[in-house]
Amino acid sequence: MRQKIIAGNWKMNQTLEITHDFITELSEKINQKEKSKQIIIAPPYPFLERAVHWSKGKGIDIAAQNMHQCDKGAYTGEVSADMLYSTGVNAVILGHSERREHFGENDEILMQKVVQALENNLQVIFCTGESFEQRKTGKHFETVQTQIEKALFALQAHEIEKIVLAYEPIWAIGTGESATSGQAQEMHAYIRGNLSERYGKAGAEKIRILYGGSLKPDNAKEFLFQKDIDGGLIGGASLKVVDFLKIIESC
Repeated sequence: MRQKIIAGNWKMNQTLEITHDFITELSEKINQKEKSKQIIIAPPYPFLERAVHWSKGKGIDIAAQNMHQCDKGAYTGEVSADMLYSTGVNAVILGHSERREHFGENDEILMQKVVQALENNLQVIFCTGESFEQRKTGKHFETVQTQIEKALFALQAHEIEKIVLAYEPIWAIGTGESATSGQAQEMHAYIRGNLSERYGKAGAEKIRILYGGSLKPDNAKEFLFQKDIDGGLIGGASLKVVDFLKIIESC
């Protein structure tokens, strides 16, 4: 059985003090059953090293929200994979729709980032998803397949097993629109089918696929009990301990 993952992407929110209080409160409330799941928090860059220190031994992993595709160089304001790893960070989110849309990250850049991350022993949470226009015109499967193939399919079988995929229907994130659990499961099954064609059924069954479409405490259970949904990549609902904990407990 695939281990469940509940990951919180804080984006550009919280402060150092709030980060400390959040980790302290969450770690106190996580019981032994919840520790069987992989719980990940992705705070902003300035808080990463302290977050690693505060979460050590408490069943919470710390991820970065992004990283640069080069190992070093004159890239003012950027952070490399080995810098992240040296702070104790053990995972990184790559390919988030906001990075693609606002910062021009394409499939080639993301492929380079994935390689850098794996070379530096970072677990990759790789995001994929379609816009409203792409779904409306029936191109949602094609879009997701292309994103995965171009960024990941050069990896060998032992490498792809280190990737966690996160399907985020862009049209259902902060727009008032919502995907159904059936639509989410359909896409997750499609993604696993694509992985199976490239890496074999046994390999595809090992890969965890998260749902990232505005999960909240009141809808989490419906989504997280679908056959091919192995957890969630949580945005707004990860900013409050009470909401995040309810989602953790729902799967």
